[in-house]
Amino acid sequence: MRRRNGVAREVRGDVERLTSGDIHAELGERATLVQFSTSFCQPCRATRRILGEVAGMVPGVAHVEIDAESRLDLVRSLNILRTPTVLVLDASGRVVKRASGQPRKADVIGALGLAVGE
Repeated sequence: MRRRNGVAREVRGDVERLTSGDIHAELGERATLVQFSTSFCQPCRATRRILGEVAGMVPGVAHVEIDAESRLDLVRSLNILRTPTVLVLDASGRVVKRASGQPRKADVIGALGLAVGE
């Protein structure tokens, strides 16, 4: 589990597509970083900082944080098992990568490159 902690992996099978209504926020013009957090989660704070920095570096990328406890319906439908969980969405809202645990900044940038097509 430690080896996979925070590592972005490709989504297989039925690819989820999220809308702005699903996440209660606007999708980014080029990509969206969706973070599921809980109030007691220490790694969630560091993940928030990392995703905020990456979103600020790349124009057209939005960072949306969702409180997992208040959105249990969405958590269950996406099979989110722990926090933080990060979903990388492309411009159309399709989930292209997902990571459970605190991701490294370099991994987020790499996953974002896949989402924006660069």
